[in-house]
Amino acid sequence: MALTQGANKHRWWKESVVYQIYPASFLSSGAGSEPGWGDVRGITSKLDYLKHLGVDVVWTSPIYKSPQADMGYDIADYYDIDPKYGSLSDVDELIKELKKRDMKLMMDLVVNHTSDQHAWFLDSRSSKDSQYRDFYIWKPAKYDKDGNRQPPNNWLQMLGDANSAWTWDEKTQEYYLSLFTPEQPDLNWENPKVRAAVHDVLRFWLDRGASGFRMDVINLISKVQSFPDAEVTDPSSKYQSGHKYFANGPRLHEFLKEINKEVLSKYDTITVGEMPFVEDENEIIRVVGENENELNMIFIFAIVDIDGIPGSSRLTLYDWNAADLRNIVAKWQNVMRERGGWNSLFIENHDQPRSVSRYADDSDEYRELGAKLLAIMQTTLSGTLYVYQGEELGMRNVPLSWDPAEYKDIESINYWKKMNERCKGDEKKLEHAKLVLNKKARDNARTPVQWTAGPNAGFCKEGIEPWMRVNDDYKTVNAEAQREAKDADQLTILQFWKRGLENRKKHKDVFVYGDFKSLDDKNTEVFAYKRSSKDEAFVVVLNFTGKQVEWSVPKDAGVEKWVAGNYAASSPDKAVDGVIHLRPWEGILGAAKP
Repeated sequence: MALTQGANKHRWWKESVVYQIYPASFLSSGAGSEPGWGDVRGITSKLDYLKHLGVDVVWTSPIYKSPQADMGYDIADYYDIDPKYGSLSDVDELIKELKKRDMKLMMDLVVNHTSDQHAWFLDSRSSKDSQYRDFYIWKPAKYDKDGNRQPPNNWLQMLGDANSAWTWDEKTQEYYLSLFTPEQPDLNWENPKVRAAVHDVLRFWLDRGASGFRMDVINLISKVQSFPDAEVTDPSSKYQSGHKYFANGPRLHEFLKEINKEVLSKYDTITVGEMPFVEDENEIIRVVGENENELNMIFIFAIVDIDGIPGSSRLTLYDWNAADLRNIVAKWQNVMRERGGWNSLFIENHDQPRSVSRYADDSDEYRELGAKLLAIMQTTLSGTLYVYQGEELGMRNVPLSWDPAEYKDIESINYWKKMNERCKGDEKKLEHAKLVLNKKARDNARTPVQWTAGPNAGFCKEGIEPWMRVNDDYKTVNAEAQREAKDADQLTILQFWKRGLENRKKHKDVFVYGDFKSLDDKNTEVFAYKRSSKDEAFVVVLNFTGKQVEWSVPKDAGVEKWVAGNYAASSPDKAVDGVIHLRPWEGILGAAKP
């Protein structure tokens, strides 16, 4: 198929490696107001580490002033930094040090909602006559046939609770919409004053030296204004998912184009939207198309939804195989290229479990191989690559032996509470709920980064209790232990990532901008593909099982020699045609004819 004009146009943000930092868990320098809590100076102190790895852009999850009801995604002041993380001058210093290293800062923009402690909301709820009343979505109560007060509709709160998405305000006798938690009231984007205020926030940070934004649940900013009841998909619940009416609403593209016109077009920015509930490729291309003037890219959730029951909540378990993964990757690799859009590449972030535990095998025997297998895949696909803190070390999920009381995340707490209420006396169901939490909880990605084998994994000083428990394996899984190879023919996971990122940049015409062709479309164990430019090509073969498998190299693969793999630092000793044997979780990379 002919490429859309501009589909392979070179841009700095397409070639960038973005490293996401979850600041509370990255590194505590002790400069913040709360001991045992990561801070901005901790980030600055590790810039040489990130530069050495191959990082171009640092994206930090919210560091704004916040009561921390949802770990900073409830913002009380967009123009200030929470004392736990430091100060505005610390951020200025971070930007200055990034620029010295030819690196950039991407901020997390959370503008679907604010904190209930934001000055706008405090004023809004003070009176129905407040000048800020229309900054939020207020509705009168409904009453059932018995005269009992009910929310305006049946929408369900999103973060793991069975409660309404509407919160009653006693003083003004109305409900406000709070899709995530009662502490996170939704902004009313229908109000032009809200949009103008958000534009000012963007300008403030871009003028200060930030280079762009990850936009939190940005496709929820436009809601269907009749606020109808959602269809009943869970008969056991009083409240239902209303995403049909609040995701990709009627004015979304108008609002995004306005942001671009008024602010983004005047700067050279990187933008990525978090857009849950959206699968339609036409709708996605309307956001990320080269000539749409909305966002550079979005996070497509298909891969991180692969292990959940289709149509159900995130906290469910579902078996998948290499064919499922191939279908997702192949679809979006080709859709974006053919239709002039752009991919984001990610399999980990602060809202997802650890990838080696999820997509591979995190046992002591196979953890390193699995982490390297995933690194091969990530570094050889087209799109802007996002690496989450600790992913480059092969950090894994917390042990199943941890009591759910160790979990800090509001989604995990609400889920565990709900399951205990639903499963009273049914130990088997409770054990399954505990397993679901262990496999899928957001807490898995939020344990402190493991820097050393010393106290608190080097995250904070000895004698200080980290805000969240350090994973038990830090004495063997840590950055210090991975700086040097174990032997001449064995790279650590950290070194493997560094080599992969170097290779990606060296061959960017293939790996960033090149063609994608899936190989062996029926295999349920092996995911294989070819990446090609006009001048060179590579073949990637990934065994997504814990057993040895045979794989026939297709004739049209054109492999000339195998150049890298995850079992040894040297080139794999395998035939370039015919049947080859792939060991458990083995990944190999071969140079091929274009």
